[in-house]
Amino acid sequence: MGPALVLKHAARLLPRDRPARFAALSARVGSIGDNALGGWYSYRAAKAALNQLIHTGAIELARSHPQAVVVSLHPGHVSTGLSAAFGGTLPSVSPDEAANHILGVLDQLTPAETGGFFDWAGKPIVW
Repeated sequence: MGPALVLKHAARLLPRDRPARFAALSARVGSIGDNALGGWYSYRAAKAALNQLIHTGAIELARSHPQAVVVSLHPGHVSTGLSAAFGGTLPSVSPDEAANHILGVLDQLTPAETGGFFDWAGKPIVW
């Protein structure tokens, strides 16, 4: 609920007459269509719920902020203490690299893509 509450209160601070960006960090495991492995029930459900909240918020914000982009973003596998326990042999990037990728994606998205779910390279992720 945290990102939904932030979006709710940030909306009044976002410009209505020029581009604005709002992104929530999600994870590919929140995709129902991309789930071929199962498992991780709670984490998957939490990320799927986050994606729905962001998608719904994007629809509502677009009514008053037509140039806004509101999206869920998957940063990829980021090298952190938490991910070390679950990453196995997945290729990973540093937190700084992940942040740069995410900022690059946000720079490229347009209002037509608001409400979407994208990976660190800007590719759409199925819901």
